[in-house]
Amino acid sequence: MRRTVLIALVSLLAACAPPGHAATPSYGYQVVRTYPHDPNAFTEGLFLRDGFLYESTGLEGASSIRKIVLETGSVENERSISSQFFGEGIIDWKDRLIQLTWKNQVGFVYGIDDFETKGEFRYPGEGWALTRDDRRLIMSDGTSRLRFLDPETLKETGGITVTDEGRPVDQLNELEWVKGEIYANIWQTDRIARIDPATGKVTGWIDLAGLLPDADRARADVLNGIAYDAKADRLIVTGKLWPRLYEIKLVAKR
Repeated sequence: MRRTVLIALVSLLAACAPPGHAATPSYGYQVVRTYPHDPNAFTEGLFLRDGFLYESTGLEGASSIRKIVLETGSVENERSISSQFFGEGIIDWKDRLIQLTWKNQVGFVYGIDDFETKGEFRYPGEGWALTRDDRRLIMSDGTSRLRFLDPETLKETGGITVTDEGRPVDQLNELEWVKGEIYANIWQTDRIARIDPATGKVTGWIDLAGLLPDADRARADVLNGIAYDAKADRLIVTGKLWPRLYEIKLVAKR
């Protein structure tokens, strides 16, 4: 009798308890297609515009910006960056190409068509990556904070702290704007965070473990590079020194 009452009490308490907090959704991937990628490109920034791939590469003495034919990997235009700079993220705004550098606290503005220098701008701290929506630039600096920049003045106008279940998520690296969300590589991992730009909350995790074959791992570096083609709804990812870019579709895990 005592045991029956105890079981009933436990059942009642369980029924009255608040529902458990759902874990952040997780996604795997399906490879749709692969494209060639320069295995000597230390990828820092990546985006698609008018069917072309734009890429920024890093390392002192080897940094560059490039316009590339996605399907063939051939370089249409390239500009090397002064050896004192470690090139980081890039993004377009109207007729300009905007690039960060890592530790120099200076960014550069180029003409999108000719890669000629149009100006410079300054920012505190490190520069890691850039993306944009239709009214502002979004910048990562390796912390859990994303900065918003005015695309005309390149001055900081605000920002958000990225969190997952209340905990800050740092090491935010290469960024991409995808269907109203910010996608961010997490440096030195195979994961991409999907971020709500209004709250900074992680809405999902993309797990890309196993995307790069083991045979290519020895020479390659970390996952870093996200490009989204809104017209064709194509999501493309790569990494530093990876020999391929991968077009992927997300597959829900739970």
